[in-house]
Amino acid sequence: MAETVRHRSTCRLCGGGQLPKAFSLTPTPPANAFVPAARRDAEQQSYPLDVYFCESCTHLQLLDVVDPAVLYEDYVYASGTSPAFVRHFSDYADWAWPFAGLRAGALAVDIGSNDGTLLSFFSKRGARALGIDPARAIAQDATARGIETLPRFFTPALAAELARERGKASVITANNVFAHIDDLQAVLTGVRTLLAPDGILAFEVSYLADVIEKTLFDTIYHEHLDYHAVRPLVPFLRTAGFELIEAVRVPTHGGSIRIVAQHAGAGRPIGDTLSAALGKEQELELGRLSTYRGFAQRIDEVGAELRKVLRQLKSEGRRIAGFGAPAKATTLLYHFGIGPDVVDYIVDDSPLKQGLFSPGMHIPVVDAGELERRPADYLVVLAWNFASSIIEKNAAFRGRGGRFIVPLPRLAVV
Repeated sequence: MAETVRHRSTCRLCGGGQLPKAFSLTPTPPANAFVPAARRDAEQQSYPLDVYFCESCTHLQLLDVVDPAVLYEDYVYASGTSPAFVRHFSDYADWAWPFAGLRAGALAVDIGSNDGTLLSFFSKRGARALGIDPARAIAQDATARGIETLPRFFTPALAAELARERGKASVITANNVFAHIDDLQAVLTGVRTLLAPDGILAFEVSYLADVIEKTLFDTIYHEHLDYHAVRPLVPFLRTAGFELIEAVRVPTHGGSIRIVAQHAGAGRPIGDTLSAALGKEQELELGRLSTYRGFAQRIDEVGAELRKVLRQLKSEGRRIAGFGAPAKATTLLYHFGIGPDVVDYIVDDSPLKQGLFSPGMHIPVVDAGELERRPADYLVVLAWNFASSIIEKNAAFRGRGGRFIVPLPRLAVV
């Protein structure tokens, strides 16, 4: 365990050292560590999921850091497999183009670009699109499809190299990745080097206000080192030479926030979204340790309710399957103790996951045809943020009398 995980002693944002533990979830393997059949019987290493609160800046975070090479070099998540995310990134590019004042030929860089879905929309408008992502197979595939993607981690050295060779970027994005990085200071140093004087940095992260308000505890896993709120980000970005100018709430992942920053003094006005977000955070008392202790209690209540429903169905001889194998499913299944004795298989639309077995629990991940081959009575929608589209897409299952169990944000049987 010592080879792949280390424990921080200071806050990732402010460097403060007073970091009481807010709550703990059940240790799990890495949330995307799906395994092939040949390794189905081998036990996987689990790592702590202890969440800490910084008393200095109120930032919520994991301090146990799993080696990024373990988490990302053989990554199996691809944004383009989700129609909802494709639409979201199309809308994102539509927003960013006028906001950043982009023109054909401008350099658009996406850190943690995955399969290049967002960059494809910048490219269609005439931007020079460049992705940076350490997931080797996904980066190679994105490049083959026309979105140049460097299979590397973003560092100050890489940023300086790119600035020399390609010029300054008019927009740098980092979506669903800013929570994944242990050394955020180094990333911002690189961004400061690569970003044009009038350019913008925009990144989306799961929003702590939504996590707490909706009990979205399963967004906590080893890839997500940080659970971001706006209040701690304002001074953190300022210290790194940036000014936070927008904090726009967006619906992805059950509730996220788009943070927009510029070089300090670059001239764009601060939008009303910033004060709105800060007001919401104050209302939810995100700056108090007691808020997170209460959150842990609500998680336990949700788990007890879900386990009760599943036990009752199994006692009646019902077959239960899962739908969707997102990273968040690993946390939910482990923390609530739901394994292959309860869930026979998990349907997922991603070919990258089909034929593999879920992290640790080793529940088989299959294509939708399994619902015909081995009909289930109930589907637990593990990708609950896509529940509406999943239920709509599986009208045939529902027509045969099948029912859906949506565990979050509130347990519902459809």
